[in-house]
Amino acid sequence: MSRAAEQFDAWIRSSFVEMNTALEELYIALPDPGQVDGVGDDIKAQLAREGRALISPLAEEGNTDKQFDAAFDVLGNLGMFMAALRRHELTNPEREAQSPFEECSALGMHIAASIGTVPRFATAHLTTHNKAINGIQKRFTSLADEKLFIDTNLLGILAFKRAGAALMKIPPMGVSATGSAELLEEARAALERAVRHNKVLFDQLNVRNFFHSVRPYYKPYRVGKEIYRGANAGDFAEINQIDLLLGLCRGNDPYYAQILEEKILFMMPEDQISLRKCLGMRPLLDDFCDAAATSPGET
Repeated sequence: MSRAAEQFDAWIRSSFVEMNTALEELYIALPDPGQVDGVGDDIKAQLAREGRALISPLAEEGNTDKQFDAAFDVLGNLGMFMAALRRHELTNPEREAQSPFEECSALGMHIAASIGTVPRFATAHLTTHNKAINGIQKRFTSLADEKLFIDTNLLGILAFKRAGAALMKIPPMGVSATGSAELLEEARAALERAVRHNKVLFDQLNVRNFFHSVRPYYKPYRVGKEIYRGANAGDFAEINQIDLLLGLCRGNDPYYAQILEEKILFMMPEDQISLRKCLGMRPLLDDFCDAAATSPGET
């Protein structure tokens, strides 16, 4: 990671969080926390000024000659900054034909084109590829509800990944193989873990605080002329592998195929490859039905 990238990362983990948190504390005290225009304008200006000053040298060096992990990390930090600009109404795709932050857009599109993803932050940036320093992963704020949301999302994603990975090992050996039953049990246990993690989120998350102080960072925003939707917790391959392999959804269903086509560039490149591989596999449910029809049964 270059010196410029290190400085930007350090800022994202410190001053960026402090300024966002200060603004959220101002907003949540308002009669209508959704009306943020004209509130904390000095902090907003400082946030934009400091972030753009750190991005300018990164835009000049490009970063495409660095290894994937470094480039992906810079893209995540850039995306978090642009998401904060959108959250604080310093940019809004409904009133603009293109992003007013040209250097940010240029850097995002440059990196995204080189690594094969969308030019904005994705779910992986805040979960599976969010490096912790002294036990703290990157977040927009230091608010407890955001930490709970990101932590439980990460744990849920890891559980779904274990389930999907187990199911993907079954097609090469066939559903009637001895090992398939073990893999199905692994998938079931992983899905039960995902349910438990989601219950923690359901029981402990303050809905009002989440709606007003966490969710707004996931709004769509422009990169250049294009509008990119916010990150979605389901932007990873295994959740769709579970759908497809268990026969819950079909890859040739027009509605579901549209979902897959829209989300694929929001995933890590290795997830894109894994999902495409799964689309070429036959659903396990079909294999079980065939096995039941042709099995000699018990005598």
